[in-house]
Amino acid sequence: MTMLCLKAARSRTTKPFSFPFSSQNHQLKPFFLSFKPYSASSKSQIKMSSSTPSQTVEHIVLFKVKENTDPTKINTMINSLNRLISLDSVLHLNAGALYRTKSSPIPFTHMLHSRYSSKENLSAYAVHPSHVSVVKESVQPICDDVMAVDWVTDDLNGGGSLVPPPGSAIRLTFLKLKEGLGDEVKDEILGSIKGIKGKYGGIHQISCGENFSARAKGYSIASLAVFPGLSELDSKEELVNLEKAKFRDYLQSLIVLDYVVQPSTSTL
Repeated sequence: MTMLCLKAARSRTTKPFSFPFSSQNHQLKPFFLSFKPYSASSKSQIKMSSSTPSQTVEHIVLFKVKENTDPTKINTMINSLNRLISLDSVLHLNAGALYRTKSSPIPFTHMLHSRYSSKENLSAYAVHPSHVSVVKESVQPICDDVMAVDWVTDDLNGGGSLVPPPGSAIRLTFLKLKEGLGDEVKDEILGSIKGIKGKYGGIHQISCGENFSARAKGYSIASLAVFPGLSELDSKEELVNLEKAKFRDYLQSLIVLDYVVQPSTSTL
């Protein structure tokens, strides 16, 4: 069984993408924001860590739920995904509806963010029977597109907890670069992203790296910025836009999504 990723059910006509922090703001339909947090009884949705490892593997899965899907089936998918925090290889896991789409050629509706101490632990998660069962029984029947992006971050650029607190706002940015660009361009982009936290206050954590997933649809550079909340994220949009505008000429396509970390209202 492969990781949480499916082939696109159909191709879509892509409109010209907007830059990450443009004023265009595509809110999801209320239907996709209607899921309720799962309830369970034996283990927390997150695993608290006393220290941050020198390297952390980031795993992002984006889901496009089929239109007119029964909300109870969406709840089941989200609940089942969140229960995977119980697997020993997982350091952190949080899944739910996307809050906002800033730019994307594919109208994703939900996401999963998880963290691992090594690529080997991510692989163990991918083939674990519990994960395989969730994909087969809860994800595949209701999703017509899934994308996975993985990268290794050296220091999480700011350290702190591996677990973003509930209510934190996460800005995801995935870049698909034009063909023929060398490693020096990727290094320049990654260096610029890492430097954003030091230039602008209010950013709790920045993680970035080069994708190693075969299911990322050609997006090669990934970044994840954690803000204390939505107000802090929104207040930095124009400033960070100026920082990233210099790379516009390198881009073929761009995905920018916002997500609010869901609370653990009960234990698994």
